[in-house]
Amino acid sequence: MRASALHADNAERRPTSQPLTRTETSAGILAYRRRSRGLEVLLAHPGGPYWRTKDLGAWSIPKGVVESGDPLVCAKREFNEETGLVADGELVPLTPLKQRSGKTVHAFALAADFDISAFSSNLFEMEWPPRSGKLQKFPEVDRIAYFDLPMARKKILPGQRGFLDELERKLKEGTAG
Repeated sequence: MRASALHADNAERRPTSQPLTRTETSAGILAYRRRSRGLEVLLAHPGGPYWRTKDLGAWSIPKGVVESGDPLVCAKREFNEETGLVADGELVPLTPLKQRSGKTVHAFALAADFDISAFSSNLFEMEWPPRSGKLQKFPEVDRIAYFDLPMARKKILPGQRGFLDELERKLKEGTAG
């Protein structure tokens, strides 16, 4: 995510210099691990002052705008930029989802048990407080965490819940990791 402003429905962040268009495409990685209690997925909480107090329905897969035309290359790059982690392993494509904003999000599932204590995120700059003329830097992602599926369904942005359902189905069918 390269972000410096919020989209009107708070579902996605985007640079203020680029208007959101119906053809905008993002890509990201949905990392997951199996535990004795069941499946857990890795989600990212957006950084910055607008998201500070938001929790349920605010988390996302680490993702960003596809600039190269290659969603897989973008997903790997954004995952690394936003988490400081390297997505290494088989990436299973999930069905792209159309967001309320018109944006299409591509996701790739990755079986990975990351040491999230190594988390780090790149920064973005925005005027804060609004109309103050002062620019401040904030992390694009302020924290990451693994969640079991019931909690992940509450935490993730509503427009991305379909990725969780598809991942669960693919794992039950044996068509993912």
